Amino acid sequence: MKNFFSKDIPETVMELKTDLLQGLSEQEAQKRLEENGHNRLQGATERTLLQLFAEQFKDFLVIILIIAAIVSMVVGIMQNEGIFDSLVIIAIVIVNAIIGVTQETKASNALKALKEMSSPQAKVIRSGNIVKTPSDELVVGDVVILDAGDYIPADVRLVESFNLKIDEAALTGESVPVEKSCESLLPEDAPLGDRVNSAFMGTVITYGRGKSIVSATGMETQMGNIAAMLNESEEETTPLQKKLDSLGKVLGIVCIAVCAMIFILGLIQGDKLMEIFMVSVSLAVAAIPEGLTVVVTVILAMGMQRMVKSHAIIKRLSAVETLGSTTVICSDKTG
Repeated sequence: MKNFFSKDIPETVMELKTDLLQGLSEQEAQKRLEENGHNRLQGATERTLLQLFAEQFKDFLVIILIIAAIVSMVVGIMQNEGIFDSLVIIAIVIVNAIIGVTQETKASNALKALKEMSSPQAKVIRSGNIVKTPSDELVVGDVVILDAGDYIPADVRLVESFNLKIDEAALTGESVPVEKSCESLLPEDAPLGDRVNSAFMGTVITYGRGKSIVSATGMETQMGNIAAMLNESEEETTPLQKKLDSLGKVLGIVCIAVCAMIFILGLIQGDKLMEIFMVSVSLAVAAIPEGLTVVVTVILAMGMQRMVKSHAIIKRLSAVETLGSTTVICSDKTG
């Protein structure tokens, strides 16, 4: 990314190959759009509905339930007792998965709606005319008109500023709107908060007006740098997931140990092999708490709905419990 904040206006215009009065032509803008792509932040690869559904079956407890259902089905067929119990277990697992997928899909759709809201139209000069264009179609070199109340649609170098003040709290944490000056020249190592001759994607104009040249779009912007770091961060398991996973492993080990002990004792007492095997398997199926996973999912879903009423969107069901376990919040106040 070039440091246009350290270059004067004529040098910036020349380097970006644009015109302050005429702007870019539609043909040139389309050419640059094809070369550099749309002015959008790229999120991590979205999971398909099938992937979301498959992820609901990764918990150790759910895996035990599925194994219990299969064993129960085999036992039912061999003893001519039917497979009703196994079908009930499978139904519970599927209902749990559907609830989880539904809630996470709702959250994902809400987040998409917010992203669309944060992508307004921009006023640009194209072939000498001021036109409104979707901000995701802006290209480097576009001349953008800025007015109070507008969101900055991309990273820009200011070329005109009249009492211009911009709220950069979302980017720098600065609580007070920053007064901008297009004539300022800054050293190349100037920190982000001191770049008074530039404006950045996602910030909002609180006062004044101005004109600017787009210097960076999409993932090349400062917001794009943050989005890239977020995409690279690994997803950690929540405290609830760790506890359920631990509980599932303990239950599984205990069930297997008890069933093995009963099976061995039965053989020692001279019981029939198949009979004592069926007793051991039936005990294992009965010991698995089939309703636990559903109860946890429903409770988390209810918590998510309550958070929505408070205008908070939770992307993953399990994060509800993590938020509820928070005891200390560290924050920084700038300005």
